[in-house]
Amino acid sequence: MTFARCFTALSCLLALAGPAHAQQPAAAAGAGPAIVSEQLTVSDPFLEMRTGPGRGYPVFFVVARGQAVVVELRHTDWYKLRAEGGQIGWVHRKQLETTLTAAGSSKTFRDIALDDYLSRRVQMGAAWGRFKSEPMLKVYASYKLSDTLSLEGDLGQVQGVFSGTNFWHVGLHSEPWSDQRLSPFFGAGVGQFKNFPNQSLVGATNTDAKLAHAIVGARWHLTERFVLRADWAIYTAFVSDQRSTEYRAVTAGVSFFF
Repeated sequence: MTFARCFTALSCLLALAGPAHAQQPAAAAGAGPAIVSEQLTVSDPFLEMRTGPGRGYPVFFVVARGQAVVVELRHTDWYKLRAEGGQIGWVHRKQLETTLTAAGSSKTFRDIALDDYLSRRVQMGAAWGRFKSEPMLKVYASYKLSDTLSLEGDLGQVQGVFSGTNFWHVGLHSEPWSDQRLSPFFGAGVGQFKNFPNQSLVGATNTDAKLAHAIVGARWHLTERFVLRADWAIYTAFVSDQRSTEYRAVTAGVSFFF
């Protein structure tokens, strides 16, 4: 199996995970993630409402001081509002930060990048490292089943001096502090291991074996939708009923979530 085929198979895994991720409220599908409706009061002399979520869209309505607006949707740093007269438009977060809540306090907004990070579900990434003493490249995709548990599939390729190795495995990962920017994790799973010795070697035979693995690592939220990941794993290939081979691997790479 070439690495290109591994990447194609991984894309298929993401396609299968897509429908679950897409189960968002219908109103949010075209404009952005839905948020809980909240009424705010304008405290500045005026609040400019635009026809779309961007400064390139024209201002079509101005809400005066003391009037109320209702927040309906969010698209990046832009919020869709409904004015008292029924007008619907978009306002940047900076303007909303000067409005007042029903309790009379200034409205605060959690950082958008952090908001997206906490609600992430599907991740895809690639990493480079060492499998035993040989270079290894792997790609992976994961789907978050709950706040602390995720299902991950990995495809890897090792190109050694005397042989080449392909493997795949799926497993469960536990991430007790998934809401932190630096988040350690650990997991275990099963898969398949194939080793192809160079044909020039005397008595060279291919190895096709069941694979088990255990892994520990950490993720670091870099910025926006990108996450740095480093991990250390033990792989056990069950070559026969009487014999197994153990390998250790360390990798580091970058993933993105959506």
